[in-house]
Amino acid sequence: MKWNITYYNKKVKEESIALPPSIVAKMFHIIELLEEFGPYIGEPHVKSISGKQNKGLFEMRLRGKEGIARVFFCTTIGKEIVILHSYIKKGSTKHQQHEIDIAVKRMKELLS
Repeated sequence: MKWNITYYNKKVKEESIALPPSIVAKMFHIIELLEEFGPYIGEPHVKSISGKQNKGLFEMRLRGKEGIARVFFCTTIGKEIVILHSYIKKGSTKHQQHEIDIAVKRMKELLS
């Protein structure tokens, strides 16, 4: 049975699809892998976000000619993956905590 991929809401879907073209192509490639194998496909495609409050949160690691992006997602009951938030990574800094906080908040809303 394949995994089902959904978006947290319409805005998240629109923002994800509005990422630069080469990044969107990579995202859809990883989504195909997620549908087939689930969230545990590992690096370089997917990484779980460490930290107690982030348990169950994963990121798609996307790199294209236009830059680097991250797309956060979680799993729900059954074989469902929900895309929570996406953003373009700026410079060489690590994740901006604000971006992770948005994904965590949405994940908690979804799972409660």
